Amino acid sequence: MNQIQLFETQDGQINLEVRLQDETVWLSTEQMSRLFDRDRSVLTKHINNVFKEAELELNSNVQNLHIAHSDKPIKFYSLDVIISVGYRVKSPRGVLFRKWATQTIKQHLVQGYTLNQQRFDENAQALEAALALVRKTAQSPELSTDAGRGLVEIVSRYTQTFLWLQRYDEGLLNDPKQKATLIKLIMTMLSTTPEKEFA
Repeated sequence: MNQIQLFETQDGQINLEVRLQDETVWLSTEQMSRLFDRDRSVLTKHINNVFKEAELELNSNVQNLHIAHSDKPIKFYSLDVIISVGYRVKSPRGVLFRKWATQTIKQHLVQGYTLNQQRFDENAQALEAALALVRKTAQSPELSTDAGRGLVEIVSRYTQTFLWLQRYDEGLLNDPKQKATLIKLIMTMLSTTPEKEFA
């Protein structure tokens, strides 16, 4: 998710549109120059030293982005680079920015988690409703063949296992009993083949 957040100092001297993407914030050299009140050439030297000294890894901390009104891509640097440069130039504004960025990222992550949790709950409810319908169909007197009932049972079992796996992936299985149930379901699913179901 790519968002723009506004960073502004209390005195109103600095007003930056900050990119929020990949669970960090990103600034260009020009934006850092305004933030730290330092010449771009000084910042470029410090940025190069951050990577030359292997303090940070280049690929995960630099993005080349195409910006409106620019003929070529602009380099943007992650919060880790911004913090490192802020320490090197001893900028009090850098400390304020770090605090703001940390709070902004935290809010973004919490909102993202809440949204993902809501989506998971909605999807889980829809899947559980479908599972209930499949189970009801499996018990229906109209479904008379063993093969049909076996197929529905397999679908039902796989769906339940999928729900448990999704909960596990989302970190929602904290109770050891729930994890044990998941393992048992998976083992049952793996040990049951379609041939056994229809025999």
